[in-house]
Amino acid sequence: MTYSLRMSVLVFTLLVFIGSFVAGLLGALTGLGGGVVLVPLLTLVFHVDLRYAIGASLISVIATSSGAAAAYVREGFSNVRIGMFLEVATTFGAVFGAFLATRTPTRWLAIVFGVVLLYSAYLSWRQKGDAPPGGPVNPWSDRLRMSGSFPVNGKEQSYTVHHISGGFATMFGAGTLSGLLGIGSGAVKVLAMDKVMRIPFKVSTTTSNFMIGVTAAASAGIYLHRGYIDPGLAFPVMLGVLAGSLLGAKLLAKARVSMLRTVFTWVILALGVEMIVNGWLGKV
Repeated sequence: MTYSLRMSVLVFTLLVFIGSFVAGLLGALTGLGGGVVLVPLLTLVFHVDLRYAIGASLISVIATSSGAAAAYVREGFSNVRIGMFLEVATTFGAVFGAFLATRTPTRWLAIVFGVVLLYSAYLSWRQKGDAPPGGPVNPWSDRLRMSGSFPVNGKEQSYTVHHISGGFATMFGAGTLSGLLGIGSGAVKVLAMDKVMRIPFKVSTTTSNFMIGVTAAASAGIYLHRGYIDPGLAFPVMLGVLAGSLLGAKLLAKARVSMLRTVFTWVILALGVEMIVNGWLGKV
């Protein structure tokens, strides 16, 4: 481990907990799972080795999914059937990505991470409001019983699912990024469901939270086997992200979609630039 020894262990643990709490809050509100903020935070601010940061992030992603996702399912936002169907592709991708990560230099991992964040910010910036419901309805949406409804101002709003094959293929890429970067791939999952499959944004974010734990567990086993999961770092990260995600789950029902997109875009844009610069200069 190479995280900074200039501060005491207690102070370091407390600061990591606070930072992880904020990351978990943002992750729950946007469906990112916390890792997309957490990994750059640990790497750039606390100077944690990138692979250890990814290992701690994967553990926190599992905790987040176990906490926030249960609340989303109970409140009727998550679509469990869609999540389990798409998880088949993401699990295969996660194992493949974790295999690649143990054989890739950290500076290139940082640059890939930054590029993924910038592209996610660009796609999120282009999208205004929920994707329009137009276009041909996929016949498999009803046959696979993926169509559903979610609560809006006390009433149930129905929706159907489009472009199922495109969403399934995209999820393999999302799983690969999860195993490679430890981000739970919530950003790609949300964008795939929101833009490709035209699922309402709140359903996409909550279903993503349900999925990311399974995806992270698939790749965490490889990081654990390689010795990249440190309990002293993973424990405060897990507690902070879990507490933040539980608060985010309570705030989500009343949150405005436009506000979520704005937070999503600016946070990952700034982190993406920082990761690319530091990766290019060899500082991670």
